[in-house]
Amino acid sequence: MKKIVIAIDGFSSCGKSTMAKDLAKEIGYIYVDTGAMYRSVTLYALRNRLFNEDGSIREDELRAKIPDISIGFQLNKDSGRPETYLNGENVECEIRTMEVSAHVSPIATLSFVREALVGQQQRMGKEKGIVMDGRDIGTVVFPNAELKIFVTAAADVRAQRRYDELKAKGMDADFDDILRNVQERDYIDSHRETSPLRKADDAIELDNSHMTIAEQKQWLLNAYCKAAE
Repeated sequence: MKKIVIAIDGFSSCGKSTMAKDLAKEIGYIYVDTGAMYRSVTLYALRNRLFNEDGSIREDELRAKIPDISIGFQLNKDSGRPETYLNGENVECEIRTMEVSAHVSPIATLSFVREALVGQQQRMGKEKGIVMDGRDIGTVVFPNAELKIFVTAAADVRAQRRYDELKAKGMDADFDDILRNVQERDYIDSHRETSPLRKADDAIELDNSHMTIAEQKQWLLNAYCKAAE
């Protein structure tokens, strides 16, 4: 089979990252979690107090710091999963907190942040053989990707998944807060000026509201085999 680029886009908390990681592992491709990249920039901004008290971003200061922000992925040998590193530090757990979730969408709307990260992502995909998930992979980062998938699910289903994930990690979680966050992120992601979330014209839609993990895996593997033959 030929090497291809697989672009997986969709709404927050649809399980895009999990399915992309599993697919990459199954077919021997490299997985790139673009959402983790934006979360890492958000974590950097929070740590460096680049948010004002009203939630607005100190854009000039962040723009000046962007060249100093290095994001990479390293495979965890025990789990077999890639983990996110910010300037050499493993931040995989920190970037998944509700605090980061509540601040990531405004960061992702900044054109200079997207430009910097899209450049990194495109360099990662030059050799093909990658699976990348995010909000604008099939529309902006890799408009010529051989396989584009757009993932969606009902908001309450996505909130419940996020709630269960946080509780399983021993973290505090409130379902109503999470549902509100999911709905707010949907609106911001779909209405931002730069690279809004939308389904590419040639993308295949996957509504996984009522699918099991096994069903999702088989669906994705079938889509890959058809695109790479």
